[in-house]
Order: sequence, then C-alpha cells, then structure tokens
Amino acid sequence: MEPSLKRKLRSGSGPFVAVKMTHTPKASGQEFVSEVSIIGRIHHVNVVRLIGFCVEGSKHSLVFEFMLNGSLDKYIFPQERTVSLSYKHMFDGMARGIDYLHRGCNMQILHFDIKPHNILLDEYFNPNISDFGLAKLYPTDDSIVGLTAAGGTMGHMAPELFYKNIGEVSYKTDVYSYGILLMEMAGRRKNMSPFAHHLSQIYFPTWVYNQLNEGNDIEMEDASKEDRRFVKKMIVASWCIQMNTVDRPAMNKVVEMLEGDIELLHNPPRPFIAPREINAGDAIETIRIFSDI
Repeated sequence: MEPSLKRKLRSGSGPFVAVKMTHTPKASGQEFVSEVSIIGRIHHVNVVRLIGFCVEGSKHSLVFEFMLNGSLDKYIFPQERTVSLSYKHMFDGMARGIDYLHRGCNMQILHFDIKPHNILLDEYFNPNISDFGLAKLYPTDDSIVGLTAAGGTMGHMAPELFYKNIGEVSYKTDVYSYGILLMEMAGRRKNMSPFAHHLSQIYFPTWVYNQLNEGNDIEMEDASKEDRRFVKKMIVASWCIQMNTVDRPAMNKVVEMLEGDIELLHNPPRPFIAPREINAGDAIETIRIFSDI
C-alpha cells in the first residue's frame, strides 16, 4: 500500500483530501473491497470519513478527508516532541470511536489493527480511526467470530489470534489492542523495548501493572497536572489486555471507566505474558515473538 497523498478534488473547491492508492491484481483486491464496504457504513466523529473511491484496472484509490496532523505515532514515539497531546482527549475519543464500530452500526465492525499508525489527527488533534483493510463485518448479536487466518500488527495483536485454546476471537480482540495503545501513549514508548534501562521494563504492560499494583506513579515527561492524574487510569489498560477474553471489558464499559471516578476502579489481575523472572535470553525470545521492532 502506498502512502496517502494530499490532493485537491478536480473542482478545486473545498478542503484537501487524502488519496490512498494501491496497485493490486484484480484477483487480490479483497483488502480494497473490504475497506470500501466497511468504512462506507461509518459516520462518527472519531472515525476517518471516506469521501469516494476509484478503480481503474489494477489501480485502486480511496479518497478520505485529510487529517492535517498525520498519525499518532509521530507524537508519541519520536525523540523530540513539539506537541503535548491531552491524554483524556485522546483516550476518550479513541474509545468512543471503537465502541461505535462495535455497537453503533447495523453490523458489528471489528478493526483488527488498532495501533498508533492507524490513529490520524485532524487540525484540532482529534483522533480518527483509519485503515480498515483488515476489518471484518459481523452481525451485532455475534460475540464470537470465525477467522481463517490471523491479521494485525505484532505487538498489538491479542493472544487469542495466536493461541486458540485461551479464548475465542471477538470484539474483545480490539479491546486488547486499544489497551496496548493506551500504554504506549502513557509511556511514550512501544510496548516492548530491548533498550529499557532495566530488564523488568522490557515488557511495558508488566511494568505498568507492577507500578500501579504497588501504588507508584507512572513517570511522564512534559505532562500537565491533569494528564498526570488521568494517566493513573492506566488501570483501565491493564483490564483491556487480560489474557482471558472474559476478563476484558467491552468498549462501552471502557468508556464508562475512563469517564468515571478513578477511586472506584479496582486493580485487575496480572496481565498476560508477564514473566515472573525475566532474563536476557527470555527477553530476546519474547521480543522475537511479540514485538514488531
């Protein structure tokens, strides 16, 4: 898939648009067809809007509303950050967008690729969920879905996509990816890092859980007092990444937890893939399996 291009419509009037182009043989255009059919159903303030599409032979184009500030990863992973994002603003917006996908349409939409690169920011830094190439449609009364193959990005994919014996694939799969995304935003780092100062910090969700469980604050750079208070709700992220899908909350419950009183939140069980004693060899193997870095 080629990067999106900033363009004006032929009329020359109206705002800029983003054109996403791909050159795909007709027999292999399922991702394009899926994205058009799914995103065309969506009308939500926190989901990027599809304006149109074009097919000419092997050339396929999707036309979206243009997101002035690009993708979220540019603001949480780089060495030098020039913009400070509001945690509450970002967390709540993404949660409401995913909840809409799961419950707001006549069909349940599972994204399967929630990650910083797929969260686009408009001129006011409002988050918009994008890239529905891996998304699937299911009846709203189906809590469990059938998949012939796993899809997504390593490091953000839920464990049930790898290990069928620990739970069924469902809307809770997106909940897991959202929890990882929250942790990456709070820590301004990827969820796994072989360059952490301490081996106990290599798998970030485990470190976050230990900090919260011990009553310690999660250190953040350049964060306001309100952001520091709100980031304590990383406890919500720890609930989202539970190994057992039954233990993860639905997205509407996640929204309630984020908007509710922090004092009423209870600590979750230890998140999955939490090595009791991690050594260098284990860290390398864990990174090889679960990280995209």
